[in-house]
Amino acid sequence: MVFTSSCKLNYSFTGASISPDIRTITILYFPNKAALAQPTLSQSFTESLRDIFINQTSLTLSTREGDLQIGGEITGYNTSIIGVSGGSTSQATKNRLTISVNVKFINNKDEKQNYETSFSRFADYDANQNFASVENDLIEQINNQLVQDIFNKSVANW
Repeated sequence: MVFTSSCKLNYSFTGASISPDIRTITILYFPNKAALAQPTLSQSFTESLRDIFINQTSLTLSTREGDLQIGGEITGYNTSIIGVSGGSTSQATKNRLTISVNVKFINNKDEKQNYETSFSRFADYDANQNFASVENDLIEQINNQLVQDIFNKSVANW
């Protein structure tokens, strides 16, 4: 005898486990509330977040009131020195760019999955490099890490 059963979650190769009754997602624009940041950061972060959900799920992007809703703001954009050479004239050897975002996730089908939390990621660069020349690459690296973290917490149940 063969028995079949229906599963409550749809699984994908990306690790997403989304209930079949969830079909739409709204991802609001993430405004920049950090003191200093590249002017295009809000746009690039928001687009990266939208892209991961569109490319790795079967969800349809909705402009408002999706089954899932993600909003928030960029709260931090900081550079710091993380490595210093020894000797009588200490010099920076490594610097770090850190970006932080606050995220509010709403699941309109299962409010137990709602959350509001902060995510923070960083990328290091050689202190001899001009920050302006590496800034866009660093932002792209960090955005990719942040959106993967948000994706995992929102729909991969990690």
